Amino acid sequence: MNIQVKINGKMVKSEVEADLLLIDYLRDNGCLSVKRGCETANCGLCTVLMNGKPVLSCSVLACRADGSEILTLEGLREEATGFGTFLANQGAEQCGFCNPGFIMNVIAMLRENPNPKDDEIKEYLAGNLCRCSGYEGQLRAIKNFLEERGAK
Repeated sequence: MNIQVKINGKMVKSEVEADLLLIDYLRDNGCLSVKRGCETANCGLCTVLMNGKPVLSCSVLACRADGSEILTLEGLREEATGFGTFLANQGAEQCGFCNPGFIMNVIAMLRENPNPKDDEIKEYLAGNLCRCSGYEGQLRAIKNFLEERGAK
């Protein structure tokens, strides 16, 4: 099957197998920030923005992305670096394995709701697993980031 996908601003045309997952397609096209975690759509590590909405790329077939625009951390470098650096400076990361999916969801949340309440933050990030921290550091970092940006 032939597909055409805009990945991080670059149009990519490819022939793909019907069962190829979006995560594999993106990694094959140089998007190494998209991580494989649980492979059951439960951890959030493989989160990308598809037409502006966060999706779990391990549960989407590449052919379903035909005609779509996909953004990964590589395409959101400035936004991702801004929050990612803040997250690290706040001491809210430990091993860092969950960061790509976490940062992608924070970017999506802030685009959709630039001034989220605590419950909205928790709801939006519910699909991201972090095995190290228990989320308190990440929640604190998001709140402090919003305050520094003047959103809260």
